[in-house]
Amino acid sequence: MKYCLRKSANDVYLGDSLESDKDGNPLTLQDTISDNRDLAEELENKIRWEKVSKIISGLNVEREKEIIILRYGLNNKKPLTQREVAKRLNISRSYVSRIEKNVLDDIRRRVE
Repeated sequence: MKYCLRKSANDVYLGDSLESDKDGNPLTLQDTISDNRDLAEELENKIRWEKVSKIISGLNVEREKEIIILRYGLNNKKPLTQREVAKRLNISRSYVSRIEKNVLDDIRRRVE
């Protein structure tokens, strides 16, 4: 199979020169695109989420783990209300609330 690496008339690449600056250096499309993301903050959030994920995976009490997974839609599940979780696990909504609060408090302490 042969791949065509030639540029067609409609292709635009980030490295394409749009014009030149006063010193003759090319100004590329990539130079003109702004990115307002804070990469340091994104990295910090990713590291924090990985810690949270490990804590949840390491929960020894299966019911706690299941409640957090169901409530927040982890593992590609749809997030459920406390009432829906309670019904699914055949426990009271207030018990779901208590477990959720305790686990989240523990996660916050361990992540900070």
